[in-house]
Amino acid sequence: MNELASRLNEALGPAEGFLSAAGRRMYFPYGGILGQGAQARTCAINATIGMAFEEDGSPLVMNCFRKELNIDKKCFLYSGSFGVQKLRETWKAMEYEKNPSLRGVVFSEPVVTNALTHGLRISAELFADETTTLITPDLYWDNYELIFGEAVGCRVKHFNTFKNGAFDCDAMLASLLDGSDKKILILNFPNNPTGYTATYEDAKRIVETVKKAAELGRRIVVILDDAYFGLVYEEGVHGESLFAEFANLHENVLAVKLDGTTKEDYVWGLRVGFIFFAFKGATPEQLKALEAKAAGNVRSSVSNITSIGQNISLGAFADPDYAKEKHEKFLVLERRYREIRRILASHPEYAAFFEPMPFNSGYFMCVKPKGVNAEDVRKLLVEKYSTGTIVLSGLVRLAFSTIPLNKLETLFANVASAIKELQNKNQ
Repeated sequence: MNELASRLNEALGPAEGFLSAAGRRMYFPYGGILGQGAQARTCAINATIGMAFEEDGSPLVMNCFRKELNIDKKCFLYSGSFGVQKLRETWKAMEYEKNPSLRGVVFSEPVVTNALTHGLRISAELFADETTTLITPDLYWDNYELIFGEAVGCRVKHFNTFKNGAFDCDAMLASLLDGSDKKILILNFPNNPTGYTATYEDAKRIVETVKKAAELGRRIVVILDDAYFGLVYEEGVHGESLFAEFANLHENVLAVKLDGTTKEDYVWGLRVGFIFFAFKGATPEQLKALEAKAAGNVRSSVSNITSIGQNISLGAFADPDYAKEKHEKFLVLERRYREIRRILASHPEYAAFFEPMPFNSGYFMCVKPKGVNAEDVRKLLVEKYSTGTIVLSGLVRLAFSTIPLNKLETLFANVASAIKELQNKNQ
């Protein structure tokens, strides 16, 4: 094992036990090219770093690239494996604004990732291997299985998502207690595919359930997939990240928060995400060690994240109209959500064809077809009704984020008609 990795593991102390074998091997190469370049940073002639500069010391950039965006030349520089430092500080400061419960909670600075998917891959490589079991609700984003199961070799186990219209904490507890191996629990609110965010009551039970499993000796990495954070449309819903609750929950729990600009700020192509760490009793040195592990993973896979995307984000956050414009976009989605509620309430006959899954937030909602196969519904919708949907876990997912208000009525009418047609065919 590399000496730098050994030092980071030593700094983590007992928390090293959360790491996978690959996670224990991971380190950030402070002493290599990057370390030597840092030492030469103030030299009059600096021939260490692999970039090019103009005669005036500014980045050497072709104008045919630069003119595409009205941005500063610094956007064309490497951002570093940890990310642009000002962006890291800014995003963490914004976390306190969006999650007041984080006040007084000790957690790391974020490491910038290539959006949230990359954060999941980093988490998988740091914390999962063939001796680990990933626990997810059975209504989940399928990329979890690809990343943790296929790429890393982690066992994947699903538990029932809903029971009597609420989050099924009993099923989650059974999965956490099954076996004695290390567990990774992914909680995704608002949930993809269902568009469900835990109510205050559900959130309290979820945290209590994980604490109970930890008290019974289970070692649990809790990953909070906050991709759709902030897109909550109802009262009584836990609008903050559960990261605050898990950050100091129990010595056997390590919390990982994954979020980013992608869905929150409607910039799907910028690919700017963040990963945070926290655990009970964590010292600044231990959190820095986890940051270095994550940055080492970035360094070993993609070197660093797009500087353009990070600096565009920084500029947007500093814009005086940022909050106003973000709220305006939120209202677009909220109006569609309200229209769906109106449609469902005004068409009780749809109950014969499908059951809406619990939803209150996000980009999506799901319906469960009655008496017919969801995949058959999807195919018929495409072939006869010119309507595209997604099928996941036996449900038909409807992305209202992409549908104008005046087409939502037709969307649900088509879904009902397709199911009715298949029901009649099966009689």
